[in-house]
Amino acid sequence: MLFSPLTLGELELPNRLVMAPLTRLRSGEDGVPGPLVVEHYRQRASLGLIVSEGIYPSPAGRSYPGQPGLFTAEQIAAWKKVTDAVHAEGGRIFAQIMHGGRVSHADITGGHTIVGPSAVAIEGEVRTPSGKQPYPVPHALTIGELPVVMQEIVTGSINAIEAGFDGVELHSANGYLLHEFLAPNSNVRDDSYGGSPENRARFVIETVNAAVAAVGSSRVGIRISPEHSVQGIAETDAADVRATYEVLVDSIAPLNLAYVSILHHEPTSELVQDLRARFNGTFLVNSGFGTMTTREEATALVADGHADAVVVGRPAIANPDLARRWKESLPLNEPDPSTFYADGSVGYTDYPAYSA
Repeated sequence: MLFSPLTLGELELPNRLVMAPLTRLRSGEDGVPGPLVVEHYRQRASLGLIVSEGIYPSPAGRSYPGQPGLFTAEQIAAWKKVTDAVHAEGGRIFAQIMHGGRVSHADITGGHTIVGPSAVAIEGEVRTPSGKQPYPVPHALTIGELPVVMQEIVTGSINAIEAGFDGVELHSANGYLLHEFLAPNSNVRDDSYGGSPENRARFVIETVNAAVAAVGSSRVGIRISPEHSVQGIAETDAADVRATYEVLVDSIAPLNLAYVSILHHEPTSELVQDLRARFNGTFLVNSGFGTMTTREEATALVADGHADAVVVGRPAIANPDLARRWKESLPLNEPDPSTFYADGSVGYTDYPAYSA
């Protein structure tokens, strides 16, 4: 089953392995992906679908130095080289559109104001070009500013299609802006975008609808991570989590999106599988950051009917030909975590394909 075809939106995937969106920070100060990034994605084109690293749609949406953007003509042209290379190898690639929200600092955004649903800072420090600094208190977006930020995400989606991506994944997970609206500790608003689960889900639902209107439902997926308390998010009330994500999934299910991708440490759990039933469309699972996904786990998730496809990170980092290696039960390269967020080709494009 893991190596059988899958229809996703208007695409036919040759297998059910999806490369996770992986922050790699190889795109320099200007956010323009270069030849190294082209080669990295080209090498991995045999995976059923590639989802790009998180791409910021506006200067204020950038979370990391070295992260790529998708709003200048130069960035769009550079991504076109990436998508052309993947397509030339017979692959398929979605762009993950990621507004970082409060997970940033003005030294990273070039002085642009850090924004969030509420003026609540993340506890801890952020790495900036000038060293570690405390996370700033974000500017709480006003009702009037919300459509502007939404349009930045939509324009990023339009730019992705112009750059040749097969679709976009709206990043609503891992503590970034859209996730910040969903979580009760980062969203303490008292207007129509805060308080109840329905209100906290509203901005995400409206953003998904706007992206669908701009590029078409078959080209839009969404990534969510319920109960993934990371980067200052605290989704610890099981009843509230269930209510919030049921509202979200019930609201977007009629749109016929390309997929929902869910990051959760227990993909077979009642919560995850209930959300799958509510969505009733192509459902991707990612077992999370705790342990590396194995061939056996991925095979079982699809064979047992818990997912249509499995999203993998570290195995895809270290094995550009992962689909072949897992299909033929070949030995794997081991990923080197010290190079995940480094610079240059080491640990990025130098992992070899299998050779007997």
